[in-house]
Parts: sequence; structure tokens; C-alpha cells
Amino acid sequence: MHDDRALVEARLKRVLDERIRPAVYPESVPLEVAAWVAPGEPVPVAEGLAAAHSPVAVGDAWGAPWATTWFRVRGTVPEAWAGRTVEAVLDLGFDERMPGFQCEALVYLPDGTPVKGLNPRNQWVRVGAPVRGGERVEWHLEAASNPVILDVPPFRPTALGDRATAGDEPQYRLARMDLAVFDTEVWELALDLEVLGELMAELPVDSPRRWELLRAVGRALDAVDLQDVGGTAAAARRRLREVLAAPAAASAHRISAVGHAHIDSAWLWPLRETVRKVARTTANMTALLADEPEFVYTMSQAQQYAWIKEHRPEVYAKVKQAVAEGRFVPAGGMWVESDTNMPGSEAMARQFVYGKRFFLEEFGVENDEAWLPDTFGFAAGLPQIIKAAGTKWLLTQKISWSQVNSFPHHTFRWEGIDGTRIFTHFPPVDTYNCQLSGAELAHAARNFKEKGTARHSLAPTGWGDGGGGTTREMVAKARRLRNLDGSPVVRWEKPADFFARAAAEHPDAPVWVGELYLELHRGTLTSQARTKRGNRRSEHLLREAELWSATAAVTAGFRYPYQELEQIWKTVLLHQFHDILPGSSIAWVHREAERTYAAVAAELEGLIGGALAALAGGGDRRLVANAAPHARGGVAAGAVAPPATEGGPVVAGPRPDGGFVLQHDLLRIEIDGRGLVVSAYDKGAGRDAVAPGAAANLLQLHPDFPNMWDAWDVDAFYREVVTDLTDADEVVLAGASPEAATVRVVRSFGGSRVVQTLTLARDQRRLDIDTEVDWHETEKFLKAAFPLDLHAERYAAETQFGHLYRPTHTNTSWEAAKFEACAHRFVHAAEPGWGVALVNDATYGHDVTRTVREGGSEGERGTTTTVRLSLLRAPRFPDPETDQGTHRFRYALVPGAGIGDAVREGHRINLPERVVTGSGAVPPLVSVDDDAVVITAVKLADDHSGDVVVRLHEARGGRARATLTCGFALAGAVTTDLLERLTEDGPALEREGDTVRMALRPFQIVTLRLCRAVGAQPSD
Repeated sequence: MHDDRALVEARLKRVLDERIRPAVYPESVPLEVAAWVAPGEPVPVAEGLAAAHSPVAVGDAWGAPWATTWFRVRGTVPEAWAGRTVEAVLDLGFDERMPGFQCEALVYLPDGTPVKGLNPRNQWVRVGAPVRGGERVEWHLEAASNPVILDVPPFRPTALGDRATAGDEPQYRLARMDLAVFDTEVWELALDLEVLGELMAELPVDSPRRWELLRAVGRALDAVDLQDVGGTAAAARRRLREVLAAPAAASAHRISAVGHAHIDSAWLWPLRETVRKVARTTANMTALLADEPEFVYTMSQAQQYAWIKEHRPEVYAKVKQAVAEGRFVPAGGMWVESDTNMPGSEAMARQFVYGKRFFLEEFGVENDEAWLPDTFGFAAGLPQIIKAAGTKWLLTQKISWSQVNSFPHHTFRWEGIDGTRIFTHFPPVDTYNCQLSGAELAHAARNFKEKGTARHSLAPTGWGDGGGGTTREMVAKARRLRNLDGSPVVRWEKPADFFARAAAEHPDAPVWVGELYLELHRGTLTSQARTKRGNRRSEHLLREAELWSATAAVTAGFRYPYQELEQIWKTVLLHQFHDILPGSSIAWVHREAERTYAAVAAELEGLIGGALAALAGGGDRRLVANAAPHARGGVAAGAVAPPATEGGPVVAGPRPDGGFVLQHDLLRIEIDGRGLVVSAYDKGAGRDAVAPGAAANLLQLHPDFPNMWDAWDVDAFYREVVTDLTDADEVVLAGASPEAATVRVVRSFGGSRVVQTLTLARDQRRLDIDTEVDWHETEKFLKAAFPLDLHAERYAAETQFGHLYRPTHTNTSWEAAKFEACAHRFVHAAEPGWGVALVNDATYGHDVTRTVREGGSEGERGTTTTVRLSLLRAPRFPDPETDQGTHRFRYALVPGAGIGDAVREGHRINLPERVVTGSGAVPPLVSVDDDAVVITAVKLADDHSGDVVVRLHEARGGRARATLTCGFALAGAVTTDLLERLTEDGPALEREGDTVRMALRPFQIVTLRLCRAVGAQPSD
């Protein structure tokens, strides 16, 4: 049989494009248009409505980059159109290829009532169905001329990413401003043909259904009079009824379509523009919900709801009503769709605390699903955090972007570092901007890896990032796909309903253990170093502010700053969004983030200073405040006390071959004439951390020009070329005393300069390295290498509430693909009984490799395990000036370290002691007697009750029995979830007096709510 499919497909495409779709609007009249350009940043709605507008016309250029233009459109419906459906067609100059990455507008009535958004695939505003004829219409369009940064071809350096450099050249031309008759029958015919044509294209060549569709589509096209499409549309549709009514097979794949618009909280636009993108999209979606009774829409990110509540209350009122009706579904239960690799333990917990609490308080909604379709990989500690927040399911899609290995499941149970398992789904449709096209649905069915044991998957459906969300065309397609032979079955459904069904049909889903590593976007662990440093510093300052404020509130009557801390937390959590913290946003976003982090630090320093002053009292006695979770210098964790210096003095002297030797009774450090560490000798163990013949703290420079996604990616071939930065401008002994000795090293390379101070301090089993880089390279990658004399087949990297192990070898493609990975405060490599830690205060990206030393003397043979910290990159897209300027990093080499030492030193370098003056020591508010148990948060309960909340976890990966001692009269203790609600999931507690005993599993998180005895007053 001759295959006529190609001919029919070509005919169908041309008739649809050139005759049927244009005939959807068969008659039109122009609208009167006027415009006013807002000076500077966006103005309140009332100001835009009242401004003095000037006439403009279709074809006029408009819109400097990032500007706002208020268009006023007016017109009169022709009397002759009475009884017909009429819409305004408002094309601002859209490019339909790129919904969400160009101009957009929100339409208002003259009284300021929001109507809907305008987007490339959503250019219409309904006037009436039917109209009376003669109606006067008027709308105001708040139009944002956001520049197209992700252009074709993409990833070219551009100055458009910052308003200060973007210029004022108009970006768009008005394309159409009309009132038009909307022919519903023609529109429906277009959707009939589109659905059937797309289905036909996906069916096998020998499928009888394909031939059935081929002939039906041909007959329908025969019925269309190309000079009278509207008059013949109904006849053409009749010829399609039979094939559209044929039911799907009982075995057909089931797809839960979820209305969706993935909106990056910042990316190729600043935060302030996201506020408006969310308002436009939610206005669209509430309008669509009103028109389409079967449609269900979901939106994540509590921050985005909070934005429209504050900035567009009229839109928020419609959202809240739709949520109450159960059709606009808050999803995810997080403050933002954050990165999950880099946020610290408490920050990751607070993403759920503030997100879930917002949805509970605003809507009475308890989220059972975490919703992270676009996050760049998932840390191994996340399952336990999800469960501790009262959540049980996870959705993502991004792992399908991995370049090397295809993930083996779509529906599975994900097991984290503590053994917690979370039911997880990756939509096999492989997009979070699904359009319900035939190709997408067929791909989902073919791609689904759980065939035979499950048959349900989810499809997030709609244009994101300001593209307007789900369209009426998608809803119309879904109607046709509810039960259509040859196609998966499509139903609109809430995420919770999908997950409940999927979990029930697949109770023994396969298990994946450990991190969900994305084999892509590895450069996001390093790009925009100032943003990453700001995040790390903010997290630790928040820990201090809560600890000292709670201690001062309970013991000194200090006012606990509930509101201030909550607002700061939400600011920090916002900046952990998966295109801000990863460094993949435009310049505007990161310059603004730098200013925000500075303001956050100043406010937190003020809170910390006030609390410590209240604790220390009057007097001039020198005291040290230790906010770290372990004792140091004679000061207990969480205490304010006089320091006690211990250990032998530091001795510094020249090294015979050039350079210097720094030593005390624990370590001997040799720094050669190049300023490199050639020995870090552990005197107690009698062995050197640095591999024979190698040098540590070696700065290395690589070319860095990935194939795509500049700020996002580091491609494996970057390692093929490396320059060791061994030339030094200066190597001097900058300070020497019994307390500490410091060597200062200065290097120059390219247009950049590095100043390092290497310090050995009394009683410290570590070499502190303070690095300041004045960075002026382009498309380069800077690393700091530490070749260690260790035979280690795996190493530990800190993650949330614990650590995970990664191999140092590349036996398989899965291991080889992890050539750049994430760690928080430490990386630790060891042989049985002895190891080395590398701790840091600002970096995340790193790599670990192993080489075998052959030949030479017996003492020179062995294995070298090299740990390299990733310090700086210099990509040019989307920010052409990424990381130019001055940066500071602190890291330390810790020879002879076990995992416990790595945990302790990692906290110490991030939480330096504070020196205060006062009258006397202040004991800890709470303390634990086992160093394996780390307290991550001490605070007052969020309900202002005055209860003390303590979060802790086992940090070494083993069992622990710990006693927590309170520095106040304890009336009761219970375990809670992250939201401070009573739970039975925690360990059994044994209370005796002011102590609580408990047993912890490896890496177990415990949140304790400690009730103070009668007479204790809330500190509100």
C-alpha cells in the first residue's frame, strides 16, 4: 500500500497555517492605541492608568530594554457583529518561538481590575460571546519590554543583562491591535486537525489506526473550501467525528496533565520582573479556570504567592478563591524551587518550614509533594528533610538532561543518607513545559521505564517563565485526548491525586540510593563566587543570630527578634533559587544579590551584637563567644567565656632549600621558595599529608569554554590543558609569635593577582590558608590542588545533615561523569586509621582524583589522592563580567583528621569566635555530651510560646547515644517535625531534671521542643 502520509502531512500543515488558522479571526477593525513610558522602574497601577498617553500606531517601535510602557487601547464593536463572539487581538511584537523570553503585558480594565496576561501564545482578550454590537471597550496594558537574552543562536555575550549597560534602543514593534470576530467552529476544526495530525505522525507505518486517520484527515481537508473556511468548517469537522470518538485501548498509558507554568524566580530577568511575570501568569490561569471546568492548575514557590499578595492583591484575591475551590493547587511546599546541592542543612530545612507554613496559613493546604522540576541535581541528604517536613513525594524532571547516563527509572523510591525513602517521579515526557503535542505524548509512553509494572505518569503542561501558562488550545487538546484510540489517555489532575495513584499501583517501586547527580551544569557549583560566599556567610550568621538571641531571651530578658529573623531567612531562601545561588542569572540579579547579602550581614551583625551585649553585661573582661557546635579554646559550644590557650608554641624558621618551616607539637609545615606546601607532617602519626614530590595549595588554571550553557557547564575536556601557577612575586614570613606564624605569598598571572597567607596557630591541627584573588581572566577556571599521600578508593563530602561518599576511581561511566561535584564545609579522604580533611568557608565545587606513583624508592611509591577546590570561573553568558574583581576564600588543610575532625573544623572555619567584653561567663543554653551529635539550630519556637527549639543530628554516620542538657528549668520535651509540630517519628526521649537522653541512628535529624518551667515568660 502506498504511504501517502508525507503528502497528507504537508497538505495539512499548509492548509492549517495559511487558511484555517488565519480564518479563526475572519473580520477585524483597528483599535485606537496610545502609550506612556514609565520613567525608571515600574510604577503603581494607579499611576500607569492615570498617566498622560500619546498616540501610537501599529508598526511603531517601542520598549527600551527593561522599560515599562503603558498602552491604552480603545474601540467600538461594530453593530454588524451583534450575536457573534468578539475578541481583541493584541500583538506587541511577539516572537512565538520563544514564549516567556521577551515582552509581556498584564491587561487591566480602566478601574484597575486585572483581566489577563498577554504573551506570545496568548494574545487575545475576550469582549463577549456573543456581543450586542456597539459596545465601547477600553483596556490598559502594562507592557514590559524585557530584552531577548536567550536568543538564536544562544549564549552570546550581551550587555542586555543589566539595565546600566543595556542601552535604550527599542526592542519591539507593535504588530497588531485589533478587535476581531472569533470563529469558534474554525478554531475547533484547527484543534481537531492538529491533534489527529500529530497522532498520525507518531503511529507506526503498519498501524491500521494510522491509515484510518490519514484518510479521515484527507476527507476533512477535501470538505474545506479554502475561500470559505468559516462556511465549511462544520462539514469538515463532521468527517472527523468518528475517528475522534474511537476509544483508547485499555492498556494505553495514562498521563496526568497538570496545568503548570514553571517561573524562574530570577534568571534572564531581575527579581522585580518575576513579581510581574507571576501576576500575569496567575491572572491568565484564574481566567482559564473560570472558562474551563475540567482544568486544574498548580503553582509552586510560596515566595511567588507572597509577591502577588503584596504587589497585586486583586490578582491574589482571584488566586485565593480558586485555591479554595480546589482547582488552583499550591504545590511543593518550599519557599522557592531552590538549588538543593549548595544550601546548608538548616537552610534546606527552612525552605520547607516557610513554604509549607505559608500554604497552611494562607490556604489551609498541607503539601504532600516536593515539586522541583528544574533543579540541577539533588543532594543525598534531601529525602530525610522532605520526610521531616511532613512531605512524602518528590517530582523532578531535570535528571533527564544528563549527558552520559540515562537514569534507569521514572517512578522509584529514593533513599537518602540516613535510609529514608521518598516516592519519586520523573515525568517521562521529559519537559516541564509540555504542550500536549502528539510527539510529547508518544515520547512519554515510549520512554516510560516502568512499563509492565506501572502505567501512570505526569505531564506539567503550560508555558513557563512568563510564557503565560497553560493555553486554551492545550485544554482543548486535552478534551480530545481523554479517550482517543492510538494515544495515551490524558486527564487533568492534581499532583497529589497522581502521586496517590502512582504509589498505589507500584508499591514495590525500585530503590535508588544516594544523590541524584545531574550529569550537566557542573559549573553552577562555582560560577558567581560572591553570590555563593554571600549565601554561606548568611547561613552562618543566621545560626549565630538565633543562638545568641535565644540564649539572651531566656537568660537575660532580651527581646527575641521573631519578625526580623523570619524576614532575613526568607530573603536568604529566595536567593537560593536554582538560578541565583548557582550563578546562572544575568548581571542584574547577581549585582543585586551582592547588595542584598551585604544588607543581610549588617542586620544580622546588629542582632548578634545586641544579643551578645545583653549576655555579657557590663565590664571589661575579655570573653569569647563560641557559636560553633563543638568546644574550642576552652570555651564550650554555645557559651561565652574567657579563652584558655593550650598546646605548645608555634616556631617559625627558614627552610634549608628556600622557604619556611612552621611547626608546633602537632604539625610541621614546610613551604618552599615558590610558596607551595611541600610537607604537612603529622607528628603524632609520623606521616606526611602531602604526596612525595608533590606540592599542595597549588593554584591551577584551565581554559574553560564549554560547548553550551556557559555559566552552567564545565565540560570534561577542560582538564586536558592546565597551567600550574608556581611563579611567586613574593614569599615572606609575615608574622611569627608563639600564638601563630604566617607566610605571605603573592602571585601574578594574566591580568590577575593572588595574595595568600598561610597560618599555623597554637593548638590547631590545621594549616589555614586565606586567599584573596583580584580576578581579571576570561573563560578560565581556577582551582587549588592538594595532592595527598593517601590510598583512598572513596572520599566523603559534606551534604545536608551528614556526608556522602563518592568514588575516586572511574570504573564506570556513572563514576566518570562525576568529575565535578558538590561539598559543603569539608572534603575528607582517608585510609583506615588516618585521613586528611580540606575545609572551606565559601566554596562548593571540587574534584577528587587518584594516581599511582610507580618507580623511585619504596617510600615514593603508592597512591596520590588529589583534592582540588574550584575557586573561580569566568564565563561570559549570561553575565559577560562574571566574577571580575576581588574575591576572598578561606580554606584549611587538616592532616590526621577523622570524619569527626572534618565536621568540627568545617564548622570552626565558618563560625569564627567573637571577642566581646563583659562581666562574666555565660553557659550554653543547651549542650550535648557527644561530639558526634551536632546542633544545627537553637531558637525560640515560631509560635512565640517561649519554648526552645533545638535541631540536631548524628554527623559521623554511626549510632550515638547523647544527653542534652538545658541551661534553664525544663518542664517538658517532645520531638517535632521541621514545622515544630508534634511527631512520633523521633527517638524515644528520657527526661531527667533538665536533661534529655536519646539514641540516634546514623545521620538522623531530631527536632526537640523544650518547654520551660512555669514562671518562664515568652520573650515576644
